[in-house]
Amino acid sequence: MVDRFFSCGAKGVDSCSTASSHISLLSGPPSSGKTSLLLQFAYNCALKSSSSNHPVVFICNRRCVESKPPCLSQGIQPTSNVFQHIQVKYVDNDEGVKKYFAAFHLHDKFPAAVVIDDFGDLFNERSNHERNAANPRGRDLAMVRILALCHNAVMHAK
Repeated sequence: MVDRFFSCGAKGVDSCSTASSHISLLSGPPSSGKTSLLLQFAYNCALKSSSSNHPVVFICNRRCVESKPPCLSQGIQPTSNVFQHIQVKYVDNDEGVKKYFAAFHLHDKFPAAVVIDDFGDLFNERSNHERNAANPRGRDLAMVRILALCHNAVMHAK
């Protein structure tokens, strides 16, 4: 059933294509399975792009993923070779995401997809609050700036 929502190429929509500039936002309450759905999406993209050797990058916070590991869909084995095409990049806060996308153009092969887990939580660190204390919308502005950086890096890489 999960592949119904996150299958690459279903019904003419190819959300895992390297030529696509498709950006999606998955939102929901805590512990509702968002990370599991994102991992399923990464798996499906890696499965589709494995023949072209374009990896899928899964950006997440190590503490969050280790404390609440995602569930795999039925029929997917943790030892599947598809997981070798998923590169996990651990970041602690928004600075890690900035650094990744600032160097995005240096990739030899651009990823088939970049998945960022718990994006909003990367902006909850104390340093971000101190940095943005003068502006009540500082966190929102920081998030928009990072999203713009991500979009520009991907578009420039094409």
